[in-house]
Amino acid sequence: MSAITAQDVNKLRTMTGAGMMDCKKALTEAEGDFEKAIEILRKKGQKVSANRSDRDAKEGSVFVKTSDDKKEAVLIALNCETDFVAKNEEFQNLGKLIAETAFAKKPATKEALLAEVVGGLTLNDKITELVGKIGEKIEVSTFVHMKGEAVVPYIHAGSKLGVLVSLKGVNGKDVTDAGKDVGMQIAAMNPVAVDESQVDKTLIEKELEIAKAQILAEGKPENMVEKIAQGKLNKFFKESTLLPQTFVKDNSKTVAQYLDSVTKGLTVAEFKRVAIG
Repeated sequence: MSAITAQDVNKLRTMTGAGMMDCKKALTEAEGDFEKAIEILRKKGQKVSANRSDRDAKEGSVFVKTSDDKKEAVLIALNCETDFVAKNEEFQNLGKLIAETAFAKKPATKEALLAEVVGGLTLNDKITELVGKIGEKIEVSTFVHMKGEAVVPYIHAGSKLGVLVSLKGVNGKDVTDAGKDVGMQIAAMNPVAVDESQVDKTLIEKELEIAKAQILAEGKPENMVEKIAQGKLNKFFKESTLLPQTFVKDNSKTVAQYLDSVTKGLTVAEFKRVAIG
């Protein structure tokens, strides 16, 4: 085996972005074979990933990609352990690549997304390589694909929170600003659903159960419990679902009224709110 030169080490470092000592060790183990050395570095990344699988990845960034016609978008959340890594250029570039791949390939699931091949490696392998280089757990925690008459993204300052809003009743108008306003509302108020009809039945039953327990604890007559509980549930719908909420930018209107003032019949079909941490 020929001696491993500094030029060899630097070449492998340029190819992989791994540290100098890691590159030297990998080349030595691979007896100078660059392809084997790259595989060794990848395996090191897999090992690091496995060793850190129980760590909390509560930092990171959200990334979006929207179609030119504004009728389709994807949102992904890429998590890591520290804010320092979240701001790392390679981490940010990886997040953008994953979002662009998700948009281009339109996989059905997060697992299918991670199996997509880009530049000869799956996205999962690319994540593993960066884990090996940086030494932190990195994972895609959320993948959302949304289509509609108009799909508008809203990314909160710091890229720690992202929202996709699908609007209907657009009537051929540019409703981007309205979509961003509603996205800001969703980011701030964290509604549980678009309106009462979309609230999960299990959550409704839970809210009714809590309300009844509170009413009985207050000593109200049993024959009044159902009526009072229903009133509390209606208040929950008004405060915790999107369309009946007071609009944060103009508290004289509900979100539904604001949208209708933008263009008659404009409303929200669906939304997804994704927060890091």
